[in-house]
Amino acid sequence: MKTSVKLNRQIRGFFIMLLVLVGFFSCKRGSDEAKNYQNIEAKGQQTAELTAPPFVPKAVGDREATKLVVNMEIKEIEGEMVDGVKYTYWTFGGSVPGSFIRTRVGDEVEFHLKNHPDNKMPHNIDLHAVTGPGGGATSSLVAPGHEKVFSFKTLNPGLYVYHCATAPVGMHIANGMYGLILVEPEGGLPPVDKEYYIMQGDFYTKGSYGEQGSQPFDMDKAIKEQADYVVFNGKVGALAGDKSLTAKVGETVRIYMGNGGPNLVSSFHVIGEIFDKVHIEGGDMINENVQTTLIPAGGSAIVEFKVDVPGTFILVDHSIFRAFNKGALGMLKVEGEENKKLYSGTIQDGIYLPEGGTIQGMPKGKAVPKTTVAKTVPEQIKAGKELFDRTCYACHQSEGQGIPNAFPPLAKSDYLNANPDRAIGAVLHGLSGEITVNGKKFNNVMTSQNLTDEQAADVLTYIYNSWGNNKTVITPAKVKAVRAKPAPKVAQEH
Repeated sequence: MKTSVKLNRQIRGFFIMLLVLVGFFSCKRGSDEAKNYQNIEAKGQQTAELTAPPFVPKAVGDREATKLVVNMEIKEIEGEMVDGVKYTYWTFGGSVPGSFIRTRVGDEVEFHLKNHPDNKMPHNIDLHAVTGPGGGATSSLVAPGHEKVFSFKTLNPGLYVYHCATAPVGMHIANGMYGLILVEPEGGLPPVDKEYYIMQGDFYTKGSYGEQGSQPFDMDKAIKEQADYVVFNGKVGALAGDKSLTAKVGETVRIYMGNGGPNLVSSFHVIGEIFDKVHIEGGDMINENVQTTLIPAGGSAIVEFKVDVPGTFILVDHSIFRAFNKGALGMLKVEGEENKKLYSGTIQDGIYLPEGGTIQGMPKGKAVPKTTVAKTVPEQIKAGKELFDRTCYACHQSEGQGIPNAFPPLAKSDYLNANPDRAIGAVLHGLSGEITVNGKKFNNVMTSQNLTDEQAADVLTYIYNSWGNNKTVITPAKVKAVRAKPAPKVAQEH
């Protein structure tokens, strides 16, 4: 018996030692493999293709390691954060995020960083893909009108952030100085049908969201992490409307997703899709069947998914007020044949009775008709404002300005003022598809509102008597008349 116990202990000890040795040699092998990339000879030379978001350069494929010359120009340019809001961006390559850089392990990258003569500030670059002091920042501080050159070897495959690291570092990043550099493994990444480049960033302005005019950076808000805008690719609506991403049913989409910060993490989600694969934090580890992936400030992820049904799929930071109230919203428009087995659309639109269709109750006397005292217009406006603040505020905002490229304005709205019956119908039945409001196109979905005739009349009267609209008064009788008409048919949304 004792011999048997002793033997079992020896066997267990042997297996433990074996596991330790396997782990040791696995780590050593991984370390050796990483070191071996130092010894890969770079053959030939080529100039790197750089692309502005949301596009990426062509895949590396199975090309050999080479000397890759990157020419990056820093530009300080005025752009538009949202309609009517100007902001001075500091950029790598003239875009926010900066130009996408695509390499492979073993490449010898010769980096030329040029600071345009018209710029006001010195800048540098810290590439998270670089093994070296400051990720290149210590070798690249460049004044306006000058150029700095340094080189590095790509040793680790993955998707990496780069950013400016000139003091104050946070301010340079907050003004848009960030981008992505992809280091592909040997043989390249598996091919997909569509690839896109997106980065989230948080912006801090002296004025609040949507405040018109030129808005400077606000250091106090940035320190307190009170972002006015949280956006994809540098501005509200950069990936919406005619700038939406596109795909066809059956295609596989890969998104290189980064987060420039400077402060906030991203909870990246595509409404109506599931990520088949996620390269966690842009590295080798792959997770599958993921709904929402967390991307830290200064981090990244690669997400892949196949689109199986047509429709408009909304990209968001699922810290959801950032999406619908600060700008972190984009669109992927998918064309193709419907598949009712995968997604049916609305099958039934009926009446919901919690206790069933034949509710039993005690006999009651003859019902007395309820009388409603007609409100004055000021009373309608007051009641309508209370209802608007509870129901409509989030999408259409406090002054009826809407959310650019997502939800149309109600203020001075030619769409509303031209046809009150149409406005009533939108409240009662919802609205989808493309409309034009004040010369700008919107393509989103407004759900029908569960309001009484009186409530609908009140909220619309408030809207028509606010923000420069034409002071139309909507009565409950008018709402009742529109409700009695057949609801207009709308395209099925997915």
